[in-house]
Amino acid sequence: MSLEHELSSVRLTLDLWHPDCWAIEATDRTGGGVLAHAIYNSPKIKSDKPSPNTVEGLFTAFGDTAAEVRDLLDAIRASNHAGELFELQKRFGRARNAPGNVVREFFLEYDPDEMVCPTLLENGFVHSAPVRIQNGSEEWNLCFAGDRSRIEESLDDVRDQAGAEVTITSITTADSPERSTRDQRLDTLTTAQREVFEHAREAGYYEWPREITTRELAAELDIAKSTLLEHLRTAESKLLDP
Repeated sequence: MSLEHELSSVRLTLDLWHPDCWAIEATDRTGGGVLAHAIYNSPKIKSDKPSPNTVEGLFTAFGDTAAEVRDLLDAIRASNHAGELFELQKRFGRARNAPGNVVREFFLEYDPDEMVCPTLLENGFVHSAPVRIQNGSEEWNLCFAGDRSRIEESLDDVRDQAGAEVTITSITTADSPERSTRDQRLDTLTTAQREVFEHAREAGYYEWPREITTRELAAELDIAKSTLLEHLRTAESKLLDP
């Protein structure tokens, strides 16, 4: 079989941890999470700082409450691996696709040498979606520009070069079915929203007639009825929004 035939559109989702990452550190210590969108500008020299080149990136902090997002941003500011953080007053139109009830976009200055993206690119993994950082790990959606048989070898190189811990959580090819729109929309829910929605669906809340009440659902999940309804309404809005 020729090499040309072996080359295909392989898409992977990776669960990844690497050292010296401000987002991994902050989300490991607090609730909420971060979406990493893009590097905003090229590396620049800060003459008034002893550190080498820095870049600025555009990110979204998200969480279930304003307090959770505030604690997350404070944890980012406190990280030794983060530079100046600038919160934006106006969103860039990504709020609908961001998980969480509360979102806040920000620019952050940081050292590009502590990024894992260049290492992934060097080994054939091309970034195809915003990176989601939550619970002390990063979720990368990538395309592999190479022979599928070399994926594990390339991932081993990433592990060695970046000191990273990497797990493949999904892999598809051009011959594999695409993820459904429902699955893509489920990705926009927070962990709490998804847990409440999935439990309600499995318990028959959306059957007719309903097989369980909101009071019973709240009791089973050990949360307040008002919290349950807030999670359900937010989840339903994201899943049903055209």
